[in-house]
Amino acid sequence: MTEFLLEARARVLHDLAAYRMADASAVSVLEEALSQRGWWVAQWPDGAAFLAGLIAQDVQDALFDAGSRWPRCRACGPGPEHSLGVEPELGEDPRWVCTESGIEVAPVGALRALDQSTG
Repeated sequence: MTEFLLEARARVLHDLAAYRMADASAVSVLEEALSQRGWWVAQWPDGAAFLAGLIAQDVQDALFDAGSRWPRCRACGPGPEHSLGVEPELGEDPRWVCTESGIEVAPVGALRALDQSTG
């Protein structure tokens, strides 16, 4: 199970870094989510394959509650700001999908880094 937790950590940390959100506060949120999901997967070992998506959602929710929107959708171009969501909510091979248009953006752990011009 540890391997699934480490993989989920690496994937979510990559996506945080891609959006320049991997600061101490966000990493603490990630570590807390890992701790909580470690207990969860110990109770339900068959859920290990779902950890990356669940942890991404946990981090997203906690950051939103703290006033940060992550990850913001860049697939739709200019317009009202909105977020990406994880699909499936509970399933294998989670991916980031635009909550407005349904555009599939990337697998969890594969968001592309912001370039210098987009800040």
